[in-house]
Amino acid sequence: MVEASVSTALFVTLIVGVVIWLWRILNSFWFRPKKLERLLREQGLKGNPYRPLSGDINDFFKSRKEAQSKPMPLSDDIISRVSSYLHQSVNKYGKNSFIWFGATPRVTLYDPELIRDAFNKINDFQKPNTNPLARLLVSGLVSHEGDKWSRHRRIINPAFNIEKIKIMLPIFSISCNDLISQWEGMLSSDGSCELDVWPFFQNLTSDVISRTAFGSSYEEGKRIFELQKEQAALTVKAASKSYIPGWRFLPIRTHRRMKEINRNVRSSLKDIINKREQEMKAGEAMKNDLLGILLESNHKEIQEHGNNKNVGMTIDDVIEECKLFYFAGQETTSVLLVWTMVVLSRYPNWQARAREEVFKVFGNHKPDFDGLSRLKIVTMIFYEVLRLYPPVIALARIVPNSLKIGNITLPAGVQVTLPIGLVHHDREIWGDDAKEFNPERFADGISKATNGKVSFFPFGWGPRICIGQNFAMIEAKMALALILQKFSFEISPTYTHAPVDIVTLQPKHGAHLILRKVEI
Repeated sequence: MVEASVSTALFVTLIVGVVIWLWRILNSFWFRPKKLERLLREQGLKGNPYRPLSGDINDFFKSRKEAQSKPMPLSDDIISRVSSYLHQSVNKYGKNSFIWFGATPRVTLYDPELIRDAFNKINDFQKPNTNPLARLLVSGLVSHEGDKWSRHRRIINPAFNIEKIKIMLPIFSISCNDLISQWEGMLSSDGSCELDVWPFFQNLTSDVISRTAFGSSYEEGKRIFELQKEQAALTVKAASKSYIPGWRFLPIRTHRRMKEINRNVRSSLKDIINKREQEMKAGEAMKNDLLGILLESNHKEIQEHGNNKNVGMTIDDVIEECKLFYFAGQETTSVLLVWTMVVLSRYPNWQARAREEVFKVFGNHKPDFDGLSRLKIVTMIFYEVLRLYPPVIALARIVPNSLKIGNITLPAGVQVTLPIGLVHHDREIWGDDAKEFNPERFADGISKATNGKVSFFPFGWGPRICIGQNFAMIEAKMALALILQKFSFEISPTYTHAPVDIVTLQPKHGAHLILRKVEI
């Protein structure tokens, strides 16, 4: 009798568990999305009807594949190619629209005032909980929220202080001069050569980040760089199936390789960090590289606030921030430089103006910090390249609690898209020449060009603006100034214009240019 009662209780418990599980599945993938859809449509927002499980993701990747399967005309009007699905959605449903990322609607915030609010209200608009597989590529400061974000930002800030960057300027110069020497060695007897500058810029910026972050040369950091580059490609591939429940747990080859890369990168970084911490304990002077400054800042934080779990960074935290140094520090500057070279190859008048300014400020001498800060035309060119070819095409935020922004009430759980590329190319914001290269629009700075609106945000905006933007801009100025002193350049007949979004905006087929030695 007792056994029968126990069996019955277990059976009932099992049935109840199955019912609860089924309800959660139905709620997550049908009732909740349909409720969010109704709330958005009641406010005049438009988008495709919700399709269970996948939403618009299949169409998103299909559109992306079609747009990027063929080259485009040699033009700066790139949005229909690199942000194809969002571009189509806005054209079909208007700027007040949404798309479906799986079972989650993502509302497009297009109005600069709404974008300002989203960037400023960091507790109301948080980073989405990225797929754990995506976090294998990079997490750290860019993914933290609340107190942990504040703590990490405070600890990392000293590493990107402008005075620290000044100290690193000779390292920038060494790496850039290595690049110049390579190119000079490739010149033929007539003083010209044709080459793909893209891999050279990838090597340059990884060399700079290897030296400035870890005090090691590019060759020593090359393995981490190559692994992170492979991880980025695998992350994009894995994202196409991320909406399928449990997909990330399947031991398929892509997932196994991503985890293997993560183990290898973490192991390499852990060896570097442990060695540095041993040097600190032995009383050796702290090196003025990013890792050294970070560890010193972390040590001070722990000393000042007590050694408990809510103070300072753990070894795992430091590893993740180092991965972020490597990825963000290398990617942002390399894509800025490659698109600048491509654009200046197409606009020789602006190339000549930039070169004239560089010679006026430095002559044939090595660029210094004060001189780099006076390069107005070069800065205008970089801003315009960042407008037309932003390193990241769009940012996403999640709304954890219901809130009102402008005339829209966003229900808890929806996401928003901050469409960097679309806003940067919008004629209503930038004028009739919005899709054309015109650095003159930045002649009086960003604020004047944007009329004080948040319509130019290649590095983000507000409290969470990219901590390394000064680092990236100074490195890029150093590289371009040295290149302009030595070479003129033009588009090669073999160049194929094919921007592609692989986490950052890259040239799919490289950037083939013809370099000529500048006659002084």
